[in-house]
Amino acid sequence: MSFKEDVVTGLEKERKELSPKYFYDQKGSQLFDQICDLEEYYVTRTELEIMEQSLPEIVDFLGEESLLIEYGSGSSVKTRMLLDELKKPAAYIPVDISHKHLQQTAETLSQSYPDLEVNPVAADFTKPFSLPECSQAHAKKVIYFPGSTIGNFSPTQAETILKEMAHLCEPEGDLLIGVDLKKDRSILESAYNDSKGVTEAFNLNLLERINNELGANFQLDQFQHQAIYNEKQCRIEMHLVSQKEQEVLIEETLIRFEQNETICTEHSYKYSIEEFEQLAQKASFQLKKVWTDANQLFSLQYLSLT
Repeated sequence: MSFKEDVVTGLEKERKELSPKYFYDQKGSQLFDQICDLEEYYVTRTELEIMEQSLPEIVDFLGEESLLIEYGSGSSVKTRMLLDELKKPAAYIPVDISHKHLQQTAETLSQSYPDLEVNPVAADFTKPFSLPECSQAHAKKVIYFPGSTIGNFSPTQAETILKEMAHLCEPEGDLLIGVDLKKDRSILESAYNDSKGVTEAFNLNLLERINNELGANFQLDQFQHQAIYNEKQCRIEMHLVSQKEQEVLIEETLIRFEQNETICTEHSYKYSIEEFEQLAQKASFQLKKVWTDANQLFSLQYLSLT
């Protein structure tokens, strides 16, 4: 479906929702880069620490002449750590839904790594897509999916994405993926309700994008950011809460809101290491190695089809 169709369909549901994949227009991508630097947002900082401590071993798992495919590449900060140490990478394929942000990242990386073939793909990785032809032969494909983005999908959806990954890199492909771990509610809720309000701006930017691209008339000051941890479902739930009874027009479609009615904009599921291993096995991936920080906040996992 198109952006408009997705938005209207989601907002016409009994429980209104918007897909988190639409967070990442240019402004949204920039705001997320700011979130990654926040004190409360442990994810990026912890993942970087894990990579710094474990990089030689990670690089050994990837091996020589790997074709590196990054899902949701964003600004590719963590990717630079890999590219600096990888042994003769065949090529790098960043995949991202935000075309403009992706192009900027690809151009910057091409300048930084002039000997590396960089072939960006603007695509929604939740759906099947094709890889571009690369000039150099590769020993194997390795999908790199950093951060905690896999948690934005329900376990059923995550299983489908993992199966698509397996299909993309078969017969002998690997997966290096970031998986956020279960932890205390206070740590989780602080991470999604930062004191500087950057996450709030990131969440509200989704409505601003709908205004800009679809000619809607959302009043941003009449919606409030909310993020809570649902312990039963083991997920953070992020919402935009209508502060009054109101109507919003999206082109010819009228959307009505009751006071305190919410739009769910994101779920972020948290896993134990054992739970994610079982999920990956359903997509034929076998767990080879897990790296974690000392406090067991986050994990970086290496899986293989062989």
